[in-house]
Amino acid sequence: MLYKFSITSFILALFILLPGLDSAESLNGGDTAWLLTSTSLVLFMTIPGLALFYAGLVRSKNVLSVLMQCFAITCLASILWVIMGYSMSFSSGPFNAWVGGLSNGMLSDLSRESMSGTIPESVFVMFQLTFAVITPALIIGGFAERMRFSAMLWFTAIWSILVYYPVCHWVWGGGWLSDRGTMDFAGGLVVHITAGVGALVAAIMIGKRDGFPNTPLPPHNMTMTITGAAMLWVGWFGFNGGSALAANGDAGMAILVTHLSAALAAFTWMIMEWIKYGKPSALGIVTGMVAGLGSITPASGFVGPMGAIVIGISAGIICFYATNFIKRTLHIDDSLDVFPVHGVGGIIGTILTGVFVAKQFGGAGLADGVTIGQQVGTQVFAVIVVIGWTLIATYVALKIAGMICGLRVTHEEERNGLDITQHEEKGYNM
Repeated sequence: MLYKFSITSFILALFILLPGLDSAESLNGGDTAWLLTSTSLVLFMTIPGLALFYAGLVRSKNVLSVLMQCFAITCLASILWVIMGYSMSFSSGPFNAWVGGLSNGMLSDLSRESMSGTIPESVFVMFQLTFAVITPALIIGGFAERMRFSAMLWFTAIWSILVYYPVCHWVWGGGWLSDRGTMDFAGGLVVHITAGVGALVAAIMIGKRDGFPNTPLPPHNMTMTITGAAMLWVGWFGFNGGSALAANGDAGMAILVTHLSAALAAFTWMIMEWIKYGKPSALGIVTGMVAGLGSITPASGFVGPMGAIVIGISAGIICFYATNFIKRTLHIDDSLDVFPVHGVGGIIGTILTGVFVAKQFGGAGLADGVTIGQQVGTQVFAVIVVIGWTLIATYVALKIAGMICGLRVTHEEERNGLDITQHEEKGYNM
């Protein structure tokens, strides 16, 4: 009898206590663990992933400058995110359709008890911080080997305030593009299109490197680049899978389609290059991989394997031709192909999301009453708006940075390399 009474008492206690525990605390340990892991993976994409990928693509006299820029941007963007970036992106304000307010500046409202869905808000803050870090870091590929380090810091700060925080708010923070039904799961608009267009504007305004396009300016260390590319591929699982903000089916599908798109785009680029130039290159296959990753990013949580296959192949073909067109036809010295890979890739993925989100193609499904044509129209409109705003705001950011300290190094400094002239160091002592 005592045994039966104990069991009954325990069950009654659970019925009494569990509802109170559920209402007081909605934290999900699995979701939190996955977001903590994803946060680490996304930061791993910038340092060391992107840093090594970019550093291998420049000449040996500029290798340290690129590594230093990625490292410094990580520090600066993190500081700005705490001071104002998170608040401007995800808080409400008097102009809430356009940008968040500053009420949560310095994370003044954040505590250990603050929640964002089923995860601590501190985890959400840190996860989103890693996106605010990698986006301006991507842009340095557009002006690599010729921008002053001080100008790069000023530009990063101004660009983040004028471009990244507002666009992030428009799409993810409850802004006007979100209200229109725009779909961007992990950053096709917010990250890749803004970074790609920003890099294109910077490349045009700062001008070509000495010798471009007549003198070959080959990568100095493809081993370093492939190592960085491999880190990017793995880290992207946190980028896209983590954007589900939960350990669930959306996260699982996002990782699957991310991998498929990367593999297909890389293989497609390799075949295209093999046919056109006679030999497949390591540079080509890793560039195709990045194109596939950037293209699937906005679609990753919305589409299924069929969508990933089409998006990956499309990225491999279109970004291949875009890269050749930008450099060989227009002679724009986007040094590390940021616009044709990230910008064009982001455009491809954002628009095709409107098609392959439909259930008949294996996607998550359109909103009630919305047709494929209507969703594609919404996606195209968002692409045009983000491109237009980024063009204008990037121009303004570069002009301001130029007035403060001048954008470009001197001819002699460029000839000697930024490692020595900007940092008094050498990447290699041989």
